[in-house]
Amino acid sequence: MSDEALLTAVRAGRTVEAAGLLDGMTDAERRACLPALKELRKELRSAPWNAASRVAHPALHAAGAACHSGAAGAAAWIAGVDMRWSQASPGVLLHMLGDRESNWLADLTHRLAARPATSRLPFPLLSGLVGLSGCEVPTTDAYVRGWFEHIGASWRDGRSVTQRLRNEPHLPVMITALFESPEVTGQIGWLFGDGPGSWCNALAELAEEGALDRKVLVDGCIARLVRGGAPADQRVFLRLLSSLALTRDEERERSADWTALASQAVPSVAWHAQSVLASFALDGELTSRQLAEMSSGVLFRTEKKLVRAQLVLLGKVLKRDPSTAEVLLPAVAEAFGHEDPDVQERALRLVERHVTALPDAVDANNANTTNTARERLGELSADLSPGLRIRAQRVLGIEVPCSAATVQEEVLPPVPERERLVPAPESVAELAEEVSAILASGGGVATFERTLDGLVRHAHRDRDALVEALGPVVARCWWKDLDPRYPSTDKVFRESPHGLEVVLAALFEQVGMDTLHAAVQRGATNGNCHHSALSRAFEARLWEVAYRLRADPMPFLLATPSWDTGLLEPDVLVERLTEYRRRDARPGTADFAQALLRVRRDDPATAAAAAARARALGSPEGYRLAQWLTAEGPLLPTSRRRTSGARVLLELGELEEIQGLFPVEFRPLGRPLTVFKDHWYCRHWGVTDQRHWPAVVPGRRELVAARLLRDISAAAVEDTRMDAAMLPLLAEADGTAGEALHLCVAYGLGARHPEDRLAAVDALLVLAARGQLDAGRLGADLGELVGRGALKRSRLAESIRTAAATGAYATLWSVSRGLLPALLADLAADGAGGGAVRGLGELLAIAADCAERSGARGDLTHLAGIAERRGSSKVVTQARRLRTTLTQEAAA
Repeated sequence: MSDEALLTAVRAGRTVEAAGLLDGMTDAERRACLPALKELRKELRSAPWNAASRVAHPALHAAGAACHSGAAGAAAWIAGVDMRWSQASPGVLLHMLGDRESNWLADLTHRLAARPATSRLPFPLLSGLVGLSGCEVPTTDAYVRGWFEHIGASWRDGRSVTQRLRNEPHLPVMITALFESPEVTGQIGWLFGDGPGSWCNALAELAEEGALDRKVLVDGCIARLVRGGAPADQRVFLRLLSSLALTRDEERERSADWTALASQAVPSVAWHAQSVLASFALDGELTSRQLAEMSSGVLFRTEKKLVRAQLVLLGKVLKRDPSTAEVLLPAVAEAFGHEDPDVQERALRLVERHVTALPDAVDANNANTTNTARERLGELSADLSPGLRIRAQRVLGIEVPCSAATVQEEVLPPVPERERLVPAPESVAELAEEVSAILASGGGVATFERTLDGLVRHAHRDRDALVEALGPVVARCWWKDLDPRYPSTDKVFRESPHGLEVVLAALFEQVGMDTLHAAVQRGATNGNCHHSALSRAFEARLWEVAYRLRADPMPFLLATPSWDTGLLEPDVLVERLTEYRRRDARPGTADFAQALLRVRRDDPATAAAAAARARALGSPEGYRLAQWLTAEGPLLPTSRRRTSGARVLLELGELEEIQGLFPVEFRPLGRPLTVFKDHWYCRHWGVTDQRHWPAVVPGRRELVAARLLRDISAAAVEDTRMDAAMLPLLAEADGTAGEALHLCVAYGLGARHPEDRLAAVDALLVLAARGQLDAGRLGADLGELVGRGALKRSRLAESIRTAAATGAYATLWSVSRGLLPALLADLAADGAGGGAVRGLGELLAIAADCAERSGARGDLTHLAGIAERRGSSKVVTQARRLRTTLTQEAAA
């Protein structure tokens, strides 16, 4: 009956009573109680999380731990996830386990300590088990983290960190474990702050007293810094190392470590290592070979401050001891390949200043060294920008080639080619695989369209076989066998068709016919944002397909495109209408409207021949297609620029041809687009559906770009993420690259996040490769947006540098030629500069590099005035460099 009494006490949450009952049991009696406790635990797992269920957990936690005879089982019970938020106190658990043997307790201790730190086992329990068992202190992540947090949480007793640490018997072991643990530092880094009472100062004070081995601390810090890791972890060890205040001898013993850190560590650590080595070099304690080795690593880094500081150090050493030039000048020239032109020029000036220290004549005792140094300088000069390269070659006595030889060939990506759509999958098994891939990743236009057509074809051919094949694919869809406690499937689908899912749900009869019929009859009524015209047209066809699968299956779709851009060949559409006529099938209204928008009309002869065949069908759809093919098109609406705060947006006029006989869901595509009205609730986020919008109106991508312009501008103005992801798809789409698309690219180039800027760079290069980029227009747009404050110069410079690095120097110079006059005019008007200077030096440097590499010549408004200013600021020096390039002075 003891097991029943124990179970009653545990259910009631009477932990003290349960402990008393267990104290009077033998090991066998305890094991006999364990099955009932496990059943209770299973019962509580499925019970609602309320006060009635939580009351039993602490007693259950303690009783289960005491009833396990094996250490492994006890550890699993104590660390159970379901026990974590309502468990027995460490004192109760230690009391329950206190009568076990030392070996058993030691085994339990190490098993619990080996659990992940995220298990959040109480440190008083772990340390209490160490005391009971007398075992060695665990040095696992969980125990070390618990120890540090325990010491850090003891501030309530009024003692300082140093005082608390003095009384810790396992202090050296824990500190050593801190350096060896790969994960603990990031979890407790917040403890290692600054100030007199910080952990870093406490450990340094204890090392000075002898309570800790100073060498262990220093070596541990250096080892962790050399090993690398998260910047937050590195800052902890750097802070501790600084608190230890290394002596000159201690620093000198670790010269090789400082060299490695200066080359490879995070910037804050590299800066510290560089300062230590700089003091050695200036005091003559670093050989020229060692300094050259260090410089090769530092000058390879991207942090400009580190690189400039290293060049300053090299300049000081060379000035003090010119005999080191043969070793140090090749190290200086390592900076010739740096991405920052200012760094390149600083390095070149240093070479120009000290190259005379290299003997002109060949010295019999030093011939190899001298010749090797000059040869190396000549080799590295090839990494300089063309203008600087000519200077370097003249200084080194190398024959300067003609100016034409410095012009580099324009490199652009290959032009994307259209791909024909392959037919819909022939078997239901293959179709099921396609559906599974789309549900997982969304799929592009080609995959989506052929899969949608495949669903329609197989549903018309053998619906039961299709449902059977798709069963495993849709088994985990949210709408399949929806839990009654959740909103109905119909309510969710009324908000959105969710791409292909509404078609699948209709196929499995998981969405009601009234919902489908209402969507087909009334169309989408949720929202009237600037995307709604595109989304309504795209979704109207999905709703129609879903409805017709249940009411009147179509044999196939008319609007399935011939090409992956969404274009449909007119002959193919006529053949499909002919087959519909032969089968006496009724075309879908939305499907036929989409087919009209997709059919190619850019070849008058082909369109006229197809129109004649369509008219001969004698069907309403044939006459409508013939009328459409013989009309002028595709047309674009008139547009005008409007400003909204810092933004420049675009409004579109009416497009009459997408009116009239088109279904109501397609007519908004031709209605005016305004800037200040269409701002209702918008449910269109992400690119899952947006990637299909260019295929809704193929050949008219300006309609899409204008409706996405506000979103893409938000990536620059509001610092949103992934709003520019559509730009590469728009660049690859068909149609005129007009004002809307160029504005979209301009905003993308100034986006906050790198992934959005890269998308804009891709779009720019694709447009250039296709011959569709108006570089002057894009440059002017960029200048206007920078002037209005919509774009930041630093972000824009990063994007242009990235694009130029691909080899598109002529293209990017053309863009810069349109951009810079507006920025230089602002600077000229601003006088001293102020806000107009920030980031302008970077843009001028990139423009000068592109001009040099592309052989550009000519004049640039306001450039001469800026170049003639006094001073050596980056804006002035780069303006002079650009003027020199454009006036051909570099080739004189």
